[in-house]
Amino acid sequence: MRNFFAVLGGMGTLATESYVRLVDKATHAHQDQDFLDYVVFNDSSVPDRTQFILGESTDDPFDYIADDVRQATAMGASFITLPCNTAHHFFDRLQALTPVPIVHMPQEAVAEMQRRYPVQTHPRVGFMGTEGSLNSGIYRERVEAAGYEFEEPGDELQQEISYLIYHDVKDTGVLERDRYEATLKSMLEGHHCDVVILGCTELSVFNEAFPMPDLPIIDAQEILAYDTVARAKALRSAASSATPRQ
Repeated sequence: MRNFFAVLGGMGTLATESYVRLVDKATHAHQDQDFLDYVVFNDSSVPDRTQFILGESTDDPFDYIADDVRQATAMGASFITLPCNTAHHFFDRLQALTPVPIVHMPQEAVAEMQRRYPVQTHPRVGFMGTEGSLNSGIYRERVEAAGYEFEEPGDELQQEISYLIYHDVKDTGVLERDRYEATLKSMLEGHHCDVVILGCTELSVFNEAFPMPDLPIIDAQEILAYDTVARAKALRSAASSATPRQ
């Protein structure tokens, strides 16, 4: 049986499309057979994670995502990715459902931040994501455990971040570079941050469209894409080495 990975997507769909593009690009394929084998669950029916976490809705996203985990497991996926930062609020419960490893996007993002921007030179970390992610602490606990200071955007800037997420990407799909860049700089300069984590995959859509390599940014979805490719290629290589010669 060939190795393949499963993507639990649709939270939201444009962000999942961005993640898949990043994976395909990072694969550096030169023919059809060079691309990776994967299955995408674009489960757009999953209720809003932030509304549930904040107590604004009783429609629990866990049951929807759990069903996808079970199906991915039954299909024989070698590993699972979850390109929605806020959904990692449910990570431990989801992982408990399956022996198949689910890649922890916030954990991978913070690990990469430690490599690129050591705490000795970049101690103050700003976070841009949903209110649900802020409330659940999925990034704060990992950032602080790594020795950094965790800086929240505050109510006014959070409203601007949420507008980028919910209006520009989820609602209209019309990306405004100036608004995105101004929000980034408000986090970096206004809050005196040494590095900013893009901890929402809708913000990753902006980063794909308007990359700013000169700014100290950690894009969690981009990191997940690179990690996905590395894992999948390692599994393919191991399987190829284990195949007996005819």
